[in-house]
Amino acid sequence: MRLLEALAAASDPLSIGEIAEAVGVDQPRASRLVQQAVEMGLVRREVDPDDARRTRVALTDAGAGFVRGFRGERREAIDSALGAFTDAERADLARLLTKLADSWPGASPG
Repeated sequence: MRLLEALAAASDPLSIGEIAEAVGVDQPRASRLVQQAVEMGLVRREVDPDDARRTRVALTDAGAGFVRGFRGERREAIDSALGAFTDAERADLARLLTKLADSWPGASPG
């Protein structure tokens, strides 16, 4: 899923090295993940327009649909979990999550 999320977030197809970095695995593991996703029809390999010896990886329509469905399920789960929160509690949660994100190591100051 992290592989598909990384590709969905990218503006262009990614190299295996970029995928490895984005999902936090080594390049051989990233290559195996890509191969599995290709076999499932969720991603496709493309020739890199800047270097024909390299390939880039992009989501297929099926892969993009899978990511959209997963995001929708997550959104529904979050909405359900927040259903018992008051407006004030939701505001507090948003403030605290923003503070956490701003304090996260490597985050730029917000």
